[in-house]
Amino acid sequence: MMDLPPDMQERIVCSIIAAVKYEIPANILLAIAEKEGGKPGQWVENSNGTHDIGAMQFNTTYLLDLSKYGITADLVAQAGCYVYDLAAWRIRQHIKNDQGDIWTKVANYHSRTPEYNARYRADLIVKAVKWADWLENTISFSKTQ
Repeated sequence: MMDLPPDMQERIVCSIIAAVKYEIPANILLAIAEKEGGKPGQWVENSNGTHDIGAMQFNTTYLLDLSKYGITADLVAQAGCYVYDLAAWRIRQHIKNDQGDIWTKVANYHSRTPEYNARYRADLIVKAVKWADWLENTISFSKTQ
């Protein structure tokens, strides 16, 4: 395995595995993970009284919709790959079902409000390009002959 800083190992490995599993671009999931910047166990209070939870900063309002599937705040707060799978599944749904270009669709992870979406989208593109370069330069895939 490549040498990764310990605090980055989970984010990178879990993001890549989840991206492959849900057939979304790995650089986009890595960019969202970086942009969200959460940590396992973290609860961030928002000005509207909601909280963003865990490594992928799932909002408590969104989690209300997922509760019918047994998905709880405690689950998304935990360390491990589960939260990256959940984020990749959500992003896959945005890509399949939402209107707009791919960047607007994946920025819906953060907000559908045009002003907030556009700001998130612009930063996400920069981060996704950086992650695409990192993936290309760091991970080599050998071809079988």
